[in-house]
Amino acid sequence: MSNERLTKVPEFLGELDGGVFENKVAAALSEVAFGVLNNGTKGKVTVTFELDRMSNSVEEKRVMIKHKLAYVRPTPRGKSSEEDTTETPMYVNRGGKLSILQEDQGQLFTLAGDPDAKLRAKQ
Repeated sequence: MSNERLTKVPEFLGELDGGVFENKVAAALSEVAFGVLNNGTKGKVTVTFELDRMSNSVEEKRVMIKHKLAYVRPTPRGKSSEEDTTETPMYVNRGGKLSILQEDQGQLFTLAGDPDAKLRAKQ
């Protein structure tokens, strides 16, 4: 498969939950790292993705991505954990590339700049 058709992971993470998920992962990594450094025990950050087709129609080409962030941070008397789950709908473009917007939205105008005949309202 061509690399241009693969999902670009930094863009993908930036689009999840309107850009908030990327910040949640950054905060969890920092918090767990700080707890590990201060308490000398292991911590854990887990990111899980579940993909489900949005409708029974193959033509819609959208999936709902459930993204879960869970972490365990060491504390002086044990550990602290948190879990956060959100969902983001995404388009599955050519080759399986995931993005928040559809890459090919069809031809809206002719070469002369007129609306495509398919878009004209019937009178």
